[in-house]
Amino acid sequence: MAQTAPNEADRIGRRLRLRDLRVLTEVVRCGSMAKAAVHLAMSQPTVSEAIASLERAVGVRLLDRHAQGVEATPYAEVLIKRGRAAFDELRQGLLEIEFLANPTIGEVRIACPEFVAAGLLPGAIATFAEQHPGVVFHLMHQDTTTLNNHELQDRSVDLILNRLPPDFVDDDFRTEELFHDPHWIIVGLKSPWATRRKVRLEQLCDERWILPPSPLIQKSLEANFEIRGSKPPKIYVSSASLLLRTELLATGRFVSVMHASTLARNAKVWGLKRLNVDIDLRSPPISLVTLRRRTPTPVVERFMKHLRMIAASAA
Repeated sequence: MAQTAPNEADRIGRRLRLRDLRVLTEVVRCGSMAKAAVHLAMSQPTVSEAIASLERAVGVRLLDRHAQGVEATPYAEVLIKRGRAAFDELRQGLLEIEFLANPTIGEVRIACPEFVAAGLLPGAIATFAEQHPGVVFHLMHQDTTTLNNHELQDRSVDLILNRLPPDFVDDDFRTEELFHDPHWIIVGLKSPWATRRKVRLEQLCDERWILPPSPLIQKSLEANFEIRGSKPPKIYVSSASLLLRTELLATGRFVSVMHASTLARNAKVWGLKRLNVDIDLRSPPISLVTLRRRTPTPVVERFMKHLRMIAASAA
């Protein structure tokens, strides 16, 4: 016989305990009840009873036992996934209450690549902090070569700022283009090219190039050389590290590309110079990515509105 809505609510409210869900998640993560017990500061019998209680509540086996430990059954994977969302919603609720009690405090958790952290974000955070001095920002580095956005799915961040592939489609995410951030060709101040008023792209074909690990940028650069009847340059270093790239550029022996927003903010500090080169390096715009079925906290919503204003002024 099908469960009625009141009976279903009773089973969830009375028999599924949040503590037990947390124990299940930790046991699966550790792959062992003994290890999970140590991490949770519980006795192993208490951990075993929590798992047994959950299995009684849902009516299915949640763990497969073997000589090496335990692993989640498909039922446990579903329960952990939904449990993670439930914990996140409760956390979001507590943050909303905290914000309503004091609108000047809260947390904003962001994942982005290094070029966004060095370009768009410093100014955005600094101006936002003037009006909201109690807000704490947590920044997580995102690899530009993967873009799987697992940080949002895991609910470890509130938003992602990054370039997305032109064909990016995923029903789990809400995407919003913020602004186009073009690439400029740059050298260090010690480079002999730094004193040139005008440089033709083909003159740089034999230089030592440093590029971020982006096939899109490399193909666009090669196409610009080919249009001018020149051979494409040799890439000596491929790295997403801004520190490595700026250190090499400082020697005066390398050429690279950099986002306009990053260079505009850091050119003097890093000793870099934009070359006056006629080039069109196409790249996708910087986008704001959030989880579609997740309501942002009020402070996150305010920060996203702040980002849109800054992006509009930079466009």
